[in-house]
Amino acid sequence: HHLMFLGISLIFFIFFSFLDLEILFPFSPIIYIGCLLFLILPFIVGTVTRGSVRWIPLAGFTIQPSELVKPFLALMAAWFWTGSEFSWKKILTFIFFSLPILFLIFIQPDLGSTLVVFSIFIGIIFLSGIELKKLIILFCGGILVLPLFFLSLKGYQRLRLVHFLNPYTDPLGEGYNLIQSKIAVGSGGIFGRGLGRGTQSHLAFLPERHTDFIFASLSEELGFGGATLVLLLYLFLYLRVLKVAFQVKERRFFLFSLGLFFYLFFQTTVNIGMNVGLLPITGITLPLISYGGSSLLTTMISLGMLQAVSRQRSGEKVLQIH
Repeated sequence: HHLMFLGISLIFFIFFSFLDLEILFPFSPIIYIGCLLFLILPFIVGTVTRGSVRWIPLAGFTIQPSELVKPFLALMAAWFWTGSEFSWKKILTFIFFSLPILFLIFIQPDLGSTLVVFSIFIGIIFLSGIELKKLIILFCGGILVLPLFFLSLKGYQRLRLVHFLNPYTDPLGEGYNLIQSKIAVGSGGIFGRGLGRGTQSHLAFLPERHTDFIFASLSEELGFGGATLVLLLYLFLYLRVLKVAFQVKERRFFLFSLGLFFYLFFQTTVNIGMNVGLLPITGITLPLISYGGSSLLTTMISLGMLQAVSRQRSGEKVLQIH
């Protein structure tokens, strides 16, 4: 299945890497409406899995709209903040149009994807050139909203936050996943137990070992050395993304590239952080490594778009030489 997903994702990567993104930016309002409608679909034709309505059936497979909309929401946000106006009217307009997107993802419920999309919006706002005073006011407003956000969480989500600091207060309940993940990471040692020989993962002590806790499974089988290699590969990838972003001259491509960077970096950091016990557990995949067609497809579309931005940058250089 995953090889099939990889083949499809490579096709989309190639398509978007050769796509002229100039074509997409003028259609950002339509893309926003399309994302909104796409996120409504799970509530109409979606399948319920473990109490969540995140997936819709398609040709024998299931796809997750909250994953697939991420790069397009980054494009929409970059288009919105391309101008030089940073009035309160524009800020409130952006918040007004962002809330329905965040709300539809949140009530699925999908806290992980909600936080990822939020990181895209916040990251682009922060780098758009907005005044520091307005940023501080927005930050203070966000702090005031936090208690309301906490109260709106599902019961199990609140318990995960509570038991994060001391999972041993409920070792067979909400603390179980975190305890097993840390045991898996620690038992890998320096060189690991070997591929396919992880006891925590293959004896099913570690839950979701192929998706949310893939890094713990990987650390157990490949050890500290393998986990470090993975981190170095991510470092190389994200430095390349930042290089593309800071070398492109057009403001909208700059903001768009950084929006994709925030999404990928945030998702990687949160997944690895929760696997090693540094962050609370939330349902979030590890880009390019976790099993799942929607996650892989979304990441490859994002990287294809970044490749298109890189080609745009190269085109600018050639044009200047000419």
